[in-house]
Amino acid sequence: MTQDQTAEQTPAAESADQGPAAESTAPPAADANRLAELEAEIAKLKNDVLYAKAETENTRRRLEQQAEDRGKYAVSNIAKDVLSVADNLRRALDSVPATAREGNESLAALTTGVEMTERELLATFERYGIKMVAAQGERFDPNLHQAMMEMEDPSQIEGTVVLVMQAGYTLHDRLLRPALVGVAKGGPKSGGNNVDTSV
Repeated sequence: MTQDQTAEQTPAAESADQGPAAESTAPPAADANRLAELEAEIAKLKNDVLYAKAETENTRRRLEQQAEDRGKYAVSNIAKDVLSVADNLRRALDSVPATAREGNESLAALTTGVEMTERELLATFERYGIKMVAAQGERFDPNLHQAMMEMEDPSQIEGTVVLVMQAGYTLHDRLLRPALVGVAKGGPKSGGNNVDTSV
């Protein structure tokens, strides 16, 4: 081999050596960019999955709550209608004086029957979560009571319920019907916040 041939081969050999080296540095930069893109996409997909999972859980809870509410409050419409039956039983009992019962066995038996019917009705209400609102002697509560009048009574703390005209009822934690009440005024002020009972 002559010197010229050796000189010709040397640059070719050098360029051949540099070729693969140049190629090996270029792809890692492209691979790093591609890897970063894939990691960003994976992170986004993870977030999307977590969001979808949370949304599904919220929907499940909401549907469970709605189903529970439907079960608990399904009787509310019929309960409102039956409350008038309880009112009429109470009115019937209140209209019979105790002295009239003593002198009349038939009236006493009838009154006892009406009392038993009222007790059974109220027990049935309890089984379905229907409870009478406490009113007589209680502090007026606009969430449970409806003030129909104010009554001058200096012996009572102002804002105390002194007359119940119609019983109120709740169904579980919801008000079915407010108690219609008369509220004391003119007595000592209560230590708490004054409640507006104006009608």
